[in-house]
Amino acid sequence: MAQTPRPPDGDWLGTPYLRLDRLGSIARVTVDRPEARNALSPAMYYGLRHAVAHCAADPEIEGLLLTGVGDVFIPGGDLGRHGVDDWMDFGALGMDTTPFDSLRTSTVPVVSAVNGICQGGGFMIALCSDVSVVSERATFRVPELFRGIADTYYAQVLARTIGPVRTRDLMFTGRVLSAAEALEWGLVTRVVPHADLHDEAMESLAQVCRAAPVARAEIKRSLDEYLGLYDRMAMRRSQTGPEAQEGYAAFKERRSPDWVPAQFRVEGRL
Repeated sequence: MAQTPRPPDGDWLGTPYLRLDRLGSIARVTVDRPEARNALSPAMYYGLRHAVAHCAADPEIEGLLLTGVGDVFIPGGDLGRHGVDDWMDFGALGMDTTPFDSLRTSTVPVVSAVNGICQGGGFMIALCSDVSVVSERATFRVPELFRGIADTYYAQVLARTIGPVRTRDLMFTGRVLSAAEALEWGLVTRVVPHADLHDEAMESLAQVCRAAPVARAEIKRSLDEYLGLYDRMAMRRSQTGPEAQEGYAAFKERRSPDWVPAQFRVEGRL
C-alpha cells in the first residue's frame, strides 16, 4: 500500500485508502483503511469528491457504488489526524473539499452500500447518495456536537428529511440508531441481509441507471433545492473554534470534553 502521496488523477483517488474498481460500466469505490476503522483523512474526503466528478465525466461509467471494508462503512473524519496520504492536511479541509454537495448534484447515479458502522461524514454520504442499501448489521450516529462542532449541514439535511423533533433527538443525544430504526425513520432506502448487501446494492444501481438521465437530473435538481442551503459561515467558525479544539483533544485522549458537567462525564470517548 506504500505509495508517494500525490493528489487524485483519473482512477487514482489521491490516497491508498480509497480503491476504484471498474465492474463493467459501474465504478465501485471502496473505503479500505481497516487499521483506522475507515476514518477519513482530508485526502480521503477529497478523493471521494474527486471520484464523483471523475465518474460523472467518464462516458464509460454509468453508475457509482460506495462501500467500506469489514464491519465499518465510514465513521467520519480521522480526528487523530494521521495517515500516509498527507499531501492534504486538515487546514485545507473545508466543506468545499468534502463530497456531500457533489453527491447531491451528481449526474451519475450513486448508491451507498452501507456495510456496518456509519456515522459523522459517513452518514452524511449515505444521506446524500441517491439510494442507500443497508446491511442489517449497520448502525448510525451523529456525534458532531460531542466533538464541539455545530454541524449546520446535518441540521439542515436531517430536519428536511425526518423533521426537527427527530433531528434534535439524533443530534442532541448522539444516540445510536439500528438499521431497522433508520429505515423506519426514512433515513435509508432499504435494509437487506448482510450477505446480500453487494448484490442488492448493485441491483438497485442498475435500476436507477435505467431511468432517463436528463429527466432523472431534473428530479435531482428539484430534490436538491428542497434540501436547501446551510449556514456555511457558522459551521466554519465552529470547526476552528475552542469547542472543536477541545472536542478533538478529548477524542484523542479518550475522555469527556471539559464542557461536560462532572456528574455526566463517562469513561472513554463520548
